Amino acid sequence: NELWKLPTERVEEVIVAKLPEPTTRLPREKPVPKPRPSTKWEEFAKLKGIQKKKKTNLVWDDVHKEWKRRWGYKRANDDTKEWLIEVPETADPNEDQFSKRIKAKKERVAKNELNRLRNIARGQKIKVPGVGLAPTDQQSKTELGKAIHVAKHSTASVGKFQGNLPKEKVPKNMGKKRKFEPLIGDFSAEKQKQLDMLNIMDSKKPRIDITKAVNKQMREEDRQSGFQKRKSPGKKGRKGN
Repeated sequence: NELWKLPTERVEEVIVAKLPEPTTRLPREKPVPKPRPSTKWEEFAKLKGIQKKKKTNLVWDDVHKEWKRRWGYKRANDDTKEWLIEVPETADPNEDQFSKRIKAKKERVAKNELNRLRNIARGQKIKVPGVGLAPTDQQSKTELGKAIHVAKHSTASVGKFQGNLPKEKVPKNMGKKRKFEPLIGDFSAEKQKQLDMLNIMDSKKPRIDITKAVNKQMREEDRQSGFQKRKSPGKKGRKGN
């Protein structure tokens, strides 16, 4: 009997057992959260036995001669506050080193965000699409045509010397190159084009498309006649024997 295993005491010549404190188990509203899946770096560190060392939040700043935070706002040894950057010997002397540093930081931030999203996708077992034309299970004719077009134009000659496949059709909606007028040679066509534009702008009479105006008037008349027919009551007659 479990009752006799409890601690007892004697009260007025009576042995009394001390009962444990009452507890009430309440049902949980939501399921127990699953443990967070480990990232690729955590798996690599566990495989190689790399121990994570905790760093202090404060470090010594040699410039201001005081203790500052390691990361974040007003951090120690902040390279973004430098007013002068030494140009490396192998770099272009006309290159802006400040904009280069800002661009490199933006790229690092974007790379970290991409790795974070990939870790989340790996934890949820979601297939992460690649960059560019992602393959699908069943590609349509349009997708295959676009893939062939991209593969041809990825050569050094931009597909100039690539032959066509048998029964190959040119894919639609792939964009058209802009056509520019020649910078040297005969400018009579360009001159006439500009003069025609000036004549249109200087003319006080508006340009009227006769065909378009006639068609619009005919449609308006048909619409008015149809409206009158629907509005007028129809004649009702009696059928004879």
